[in-house]
Amino acid sequence: MTSPDPALAGAFAATTYRVWLAGDVYDLHLGRGQPGFDAALAVLGVREWAVITACNPGARMLATDNAERTARLLSDSGFSVISGGGPGIMEAANKGAYFGKSPSIGLNIQLPREQSSNAYQDISQSFHHFFARKYMFVRFANAYVVMPGGFGTLDELLEALTLIQTGKSRRIPIILVHAPFWSGMIDWFRSTLVAEQVISPDDLDLIQVIDKPEEVVDAIFKHYETRGFEPLAGEREMLLNL
Repeated sequence: MTSPDPALAGAFAATTYRVWLAGDVYDLHLGRGQPGFDAALAVLGVREWAVITACNPGARMLATDNAERTARLLSDSGFSVISGGGPGIMEAANKGAYFGKSPSIGLNIQLPREQSSNAYQDISQSFHHFFARKYMFVRFANAYVVMPGGFGTLDELLEALTLIQTGKSRRIPIILVHAPFWSGMIDWFRSTLVAEQVISPDDLDLIQVIDKPEEVVDAIFKHYETRGFEPLAGEREMLLNL
């Protein structure tokens, strides 16, 4: 099985500077003056990513501990962890990764209210437009771990599902955490969307519901154990055209 590069965490730990991205997605400034988001990732040795998406502080009681524990396990396994960069569950995800072995990344969004950047980020980027922020989530993700959230979380989840379902993006694990929160939606997918034949029954196989952090990490490794983490040739072409 090919796993994330063990040197990733060591390279990051040995780094004596902190990269900070400021401004909008089209106006990036990095610690060593190198242009572009990809350059920041290269500086940190970032190769494997797991996106943890969630909503505002109102959901913290449901899944904060799970988010922090899952992010820590992923970080210690060599995955950089991306969250929405805000408070609540997003902060918990960044905190878990921040104290792990791999970079903690926050992709924040400029909103009239509610969203503020949390302190547990090695790379922090602020976006004005949701579409650009969602692109960055999907473009670099090796897995989606979705905690309870509101419209924004659903938007990010359905974006990833749609891109994979339609062949616009490569297949990655999409894992929903906290089964009681998601069960009604999954039941509705099955009883209405599948029944009305607007999605295929096989489309439900794109989603896994897992509650234990250790099992989330195991499911991600299992997905890649026969193929490795790097995009295949056809997937690289797909991502270039995303």
